[in-house]
Amino acid sequence: MSEPLLPLAGLRVLDISTFIAAPAAAVALADYGADVIKIEPPGEGDPHRHNYKRAATYPRSEHNFPLQLDGRLKRSLALDLKKPEARPVLEKLVERADVMIVNFPPPARERLRLRWEDVEPLNPRLVYCSLTGYGETGPDRDRPGFDITAYFGRSGILDSARYEGAPPGLSLPAQGDRATAMTLVAAILLGLRHRDQTGKGCWVGSSLYANGAWANGTTLAGAAIGGTLVTREPPHKPKNALANLYRTADDRWLQLLIVRDDKMWPTICAVLGRTDLMSDPRFTDREERKRRALELYAEIAPVFASKTYAEWEALLSPTGIPFGVIGRAVDVVDDEQARHAGIFADTANPDVPRTVNNPIRLGFAQPRVSGRPSAVGEDNESVLRELSYGEAEIEALKKAGALG
Repeated sequence: MSEPLLPLAGLRVLDISTFIAAPAAAVALADYGADVIKIEPPGEGDPHRHNYKRAATYPRSEHNFPLQLDGRLKRSLALDLKKPEARPVLEKLVERADVMIVNFPPPARERLRLRWEDVEPLNPRLVYCSLTGYGETGPDRDRPGFDITAYFGRSGILDSARYEGAPPGLSLPAQGDRATAMTLVAAILLGLRHRDQTGKGCWVGSSLYANGAWANGTTLAGAAIGGTLVTREPPHKPKNALANLYRTADDRWLQLLIVRDDKMWPTICAVLGRTDLMSDPRFTDREERKRRALELYAEIAPVFASKTYAEWEALLSPTGIPFGVIGRAVDVVDDEQARHAGIFADTANPDVPRTVNNPIRLGFAQPRVSGRPSAVGEDNESVLRELSYGEAEIEALKKAGALG
């Protein structure tokens, strides 16, 4: 019995991007069947290939787990786009492509002739997707942007999320990049839909800044109409003791989120074994419970600290009270619910036998199983032969330094 056809089978994608957000978008397309050719510089290739050894905030491992995550299911063509001899190869690839993804700042795209206006004449049906740090126009359009600077920093997320009086925190590696990648996937699919409707290709794109602002949308939407912005307080100084973090006896953190305490106040009092609080005049009224949040916290924090998280989970689960654990990465790896949610995917790479799945779920198809990612330039000859390059022409490209 043959396997079901993947929805993006036959789609040809040129990934001319570096680091994480744009390459991760190409991965999601490849997971569902697209043929992705990664064009990267000869030698070391995409700098992200080496982040598992160089990035101070990455988990330590001798295996290249970030490449499995962001480079899987791609063919690698090591082509030096600065060399004039590389241009005919690029143009032939563009002519055959359905989608082209780039994330160089506009000046670099201009120098390399990788702008939409440079490639559209070669293939009027091309869906061209570009990612910038801060946008395609404006005073900061040429500024390099990474997720921590553009997505988290400039958008106000880090400032909005800090506790009052404390410095802004730092995000974890590539969190904004991965969210932005899915925006790019959506933009590309919209572009392909436009092509289906009109027969013409188009430009689509996004920026890390715009994605960070969208993630911070509730706060920014309020700020945009002059709303009063609230500060965030640490757990021991909550504005609402029933929507707060509590440390448990086994040093875990339980997130309590009772948004309907008008209905659930008696329930939480019973679970805590503090039915006396129901008749306490300080807490009988919903608004009073918020106004006296510090007093209510002082009453219930020691109760939460008296039992383990597992004990609280058993007590709270049957009640309908919204709660959760502040998960640790090591917990997610072995979480039974993570298995049901398809968060991890097995691979055919013995060095990295398991990786993180993209978040798209389809009722009619499963993502492809990925093998070992291609080395820099590993697929040079196969790609060039598809373009009808002969042995002598391939050698000439190598001699000119255009091919790695």
